Amino acid sequence: MPAAQLCTRINPLFIYNMYFSMKQILFSLLLLLVCPSLLAQDAAGWKALKGPLTFFIANDLGRNGYYEQRPVAELMGQMADVVGPECVFAAGDVHHFDGVASTADPLWTTNFELVYAHPELMIPWHPILGNHEYRGNTQAVLDYTHVSRRWEMPARYYTKTYTKKGVSIRFVLLDTTPLISRYRKEQDQYPDAAVQDDERQLAWVDSVLTAAKEQWVVVIGHHPIYAVTGKDTGERTDLQKRLDPILRRHHVDLYVAGHIHNFQHHRAEGSKIDYVVNSSASLARPIHEQPSASRTDGLQFASPSEGFAVVTATADKLRLAFIGKEGETLWSVER
Repeated sequence: MPAAQLCTRINPLFIYNMYFSMKQILFSLLLLLVCPSLLAQDAAGWKALKGPLTFFIANDLGRNGYYEQRPVAELMGQMADVVGPECVFAAGDVHHFDGVASTADPLWTTNFELVYAHPELMIPWHPILGNHEYRGNTQAVLDYTHVSRRWEMPARYYTKTYTKKGVSIRFVLLDTTPLISRYRKEQDQYPDAAVQDDERQLAWVDSVLTAAKEQWVVVIGHHPIYAVTGKDTGERTDLQKRLDPILRRHHVDLYVAGHIHNFQHHRAEGSKIDYVVNSSASLARPIHEQPSASRTDGLQFASPSEGFAVVTATADKLRLAFIGKEGETLWSVER
């Protein structure tokens, strides 16, 4: 067979996968040659993050493996081998920049399947929609549940509970884009946002939290309620007016968001909730403000590192740890 004809029969995705697999192998070998004790030291430190119930949270992922996405994905797999998470909560913007067109969109392969290919990441992934998903076919993101065994998204908003060894925790996963007025108005870019019943979702949140009896309650939405950012202020004020009163009334423990592409921890005045912004797992953005004694907005910590978060639940403690792209714990939020 002529070489040119043979090349046309090779699947481009096969070449893509082989290329990044070879890079990953060479990087791992180099790391072991230069510093053979590094991985063992990390594994020893990571054991402190393991509890009766452990979870990963990652968001703002989809960069086709570029920037820091693939290294952070490999780090997630290595850490999962040590701490054994129950699942990964994907807090929106799995696909930049215009979501996906269908369940057969190649972005599912290049943004997700080939990047998060570590054996220890073959666990349930519980996603929510981000604003970038709303620029594409949002129903396809839900329907991918029927394509991938690990992608579990039963609805646009839903709840998950876990109980083990006397520890119980509830996660409430929200669809925040329709709760923000600017997305509902910009129908040319976010066509599905305005057709969602936002009042129905808020009533559902109230009813779920009213019935919640678990020791710990964590609410996850793509957009933050409090954040230091140059993004449109209306995104946060809308959630402060519409969502935050419900969360405060029910005394939830954590509200975890993404969207800002850096790590932040806030304790807002008059609220007992810890408001967390999880950084991007692929491409972070700088932070131009830092916590100080003179601040009145409740900012406790901020970091521009890429990474993800680990949630650990025990009978007497709930901890969320910010994990930087080198595998280090940057900051912990404890209840």
